[in-house]
Amino acid sequence: MVLEVGRVEALFRYPVKSMAREGLEAATLGWHGIEGDRRLALRRMNDRSGFPWLSASQLPDLLLFTPHCPDDQPDEALPTYIRAPDGEQLSVFGEELAAEIGRRHGTVVQMTHLNRGIFDEAHISVIALDTVGEIGRMAGVIPDVRRFRPNVVVSLVRPAPFQEDEWVGGALSFGEGDDAPAITVTMRDERCSMVNLDPETARAAPEVLKAVVRANQNTAGIYGTVTRTGRLGVGQTILLRMASETRDRVTSRLKDK
Repeated sequence: MVLEVGRVEALFRYPVKSMAREGLEAATLGWHGIEGDRRLALRRMNDRSGFPWLSASQLPDLLLFTPHCPDDQPDEALPTYIRAPDGEQLSVFGEELAAEIGRRHGTVVQMTHLNRGIFDEAHISVIALDTVGEIGRMAGVIPDVRRFRPNVVVSLVRPAPFQEDEWVGGALSFGEGDDAPAITVTMRDERCSMVNLDPETARAAPEVLKAVVRANQNTAGIYGTVTRTGRLGVGQTILLRMASETRDRVTSRLKDK
């Protein structure tokens, strides 16, 4: 069964992990998520773990640094400079940016570029406006989708918070037709303290994460794996192919071989 579940309300990418987002009208969905998403990250040079990347969980001020590209560059180009909280423009790979963030965090950092991106769980994340609104209501704060750092924000056909949970195991396609970009919904998005951080000030409001825990077992939104590449755009219809039908199609393809 194929159901229309909503439309694309907004698209975001995060060129530098944990820094401010970039709003998009359209984007290319590749095998490793939205092109240009989380391709850069600050590495903690004294960290020998398997995940040495500095995030806003360790340094909330990262949210206040804004990546920028020159106006004449392609939409999917990586940023060339970062606007610091004081307005100063710093080169992405410059010593000044690394020194400023290292000073704030108290350790040596280095900007790193990974072609396939630096992700916590999966290449693309999706959340519905109703989910964000319910969490804001329960937490007593103004709903702000930026706290949840999604790639795709959904306006639902059938408004209901946490409806995304029902999509796990199914497939979402963005737009109509056999060539529409698509993802398989792999898991619910388990949240951490980053949702507490105000995107404008980086100040923490612990009641936000507490609301997520109370309302939906500490999850909000979903993660997905790309199964068909293509062009995403604000306003696209989002179709859900239910999990049982997804399995039937896979079985059919295997029999054909």
